[in-house]
Amino acid sequence: MVPAQPDMERGLTLKADKPIIKSFLWQDFYKFTMGYFVYHLYKDVTVRYAFKNRTTGIHIGNLIDIGALKEELDHVRTLHITRSEHHYLRGTFEYGNKMFSDDYLDFLRDITMPDYHFEVVDGQIALEFEGPWSTAIYWEIFALVIVQTLLGRAVLKRHSRFELDAVRAEGVRRLADKIAILKTRPDIIFSDFGTRRAFSPEWQEYVVGALSEELPGGYQFLGTSNVWLAMQYGLLPMGTDAHERTMVIAALMDNDPEGNGVRAAISTATQQWWDLYNYGLSIALPDTFGTDAFLRSFTPAQAYTWKGFRQDSGDPLDIIGNKYIPFYRQCGMNDGEIRGKLAIPSDGLELPLMTKITDTFKDVVRISSGWGTNLTNDLGLKTLSIVIKVVSANGRGTVKLSDNPTKAMGRSEDIARYMKIFVYGAHDSVECKY
Repeated sequence: MVPAQPDMERGLTLKADKPIIKSFLWQDFYKFTMGYFVYHLYKDVTVRYAFKNRTTGIHIGNLIDIGALKEELDHVRTLHITRSEHHYLRGTFEYGNKMFSDDYLDFLRDITMPDYHFEVVDGQIALEFEGPWSTAIYWEIFALVIVQTLLGRAVLKRHSRFELDAVRAEGVRRLADKIAILKTRPDIIFSDFGTRRAFSPEWQEYVVGALSEELPGGYQFLGTSNVWLAMQYGLLPMGTDAHERTMVIAALMDNDPEGNGVRAAISTATQQWWDLYNYGLSIALPDTFGTDAFLRSFTPAQAYTWKGFRQDSGDPLDIIGNKYIPFYRQCGMNDGEIRGKLAIPSDGLELPLMTKITDTFKDVVRISSGWGTNLTNDLGLKTLSIVIKVVSANGRGTVKLSDNPTKAMGRSEDIARYMKIFVYGAHDSVECKY
């Protein structure tokens, strides 16, 4: 387990005299796999990212220490990968090939993160980052971790010493309950995807440490998306791709009023990813503009050669059972071939839903869940749904539709246009709990 530290608030978070982000590797692994892609193909594209609090009833700007937010963001701009971290990334062969070239790792060692802008508007934080895509791409996770941790500190300040002990005890109890259930269900396969909305880095490390001790071997608890924790605990760094890649490519290809370029962006993004990573990272993320639109562009040959799909919006039982599986059958696959494919649900998961997904599809397709907020921020306190998404590329607005209209991102006129381009039909709107 993680040893007790004297400068911690009851094991939940570091006190304010320590920086929140302690390493450039406190990142989700997909930021490096995408960062490598961007470095080689779209290095000089200018992008802008913006923070959004989807839990609108909570006024973050009135809760957190704004001065501390600036100090933490300034600290991130001083970070670079260290020699040992460079060595770790250089030796990343987990998916069958050397992941990153030396010139990319040298770039990370000398990186200069772009500046940021923030203000408080009507009690909410307006936080943006703009710069070359090859450097601005790393801001998302850092900034989300900082905001979430400052929120945690604000909540803890209201508690007495006894109440802090009670909060930690409740978090440990809930984690213990999860682990006890998982030990009876070794067929529930999962990875930690909880970096961006963990209660704090310290609590995520406690959770990952407990899981690695209680569920050892890498057969059920496969690994973590957090690169620093993967390095420290000898775990597999988990992650491939995210929506922003296709969002930016679509914006860059948006060059005709009929939307042919935008429509073709799905195929372009898919092929470029395969050309760089081949089978090793061939997990498609279909819901950027709606899963139906993606499956119309995904060829039978790609269906056979790619490992599978990650489901990140909509009802996972419906998406996997009524979209992925029928699609594979339409491509001519038999039951045995479909059983070899991988489906990774990763949207707002809790253990009962993970159990239901596993029970439903265990004889149909391989299930490996990406477990996020409910794993690393479950202490009996209110959780928020906060995101940072790319909002423009070379001055053109970007769009995300997803399979849940509540998660749509972009200007309203751009969203409406993309819905028309991709023949986006009726979808149920579901509140974003995480």
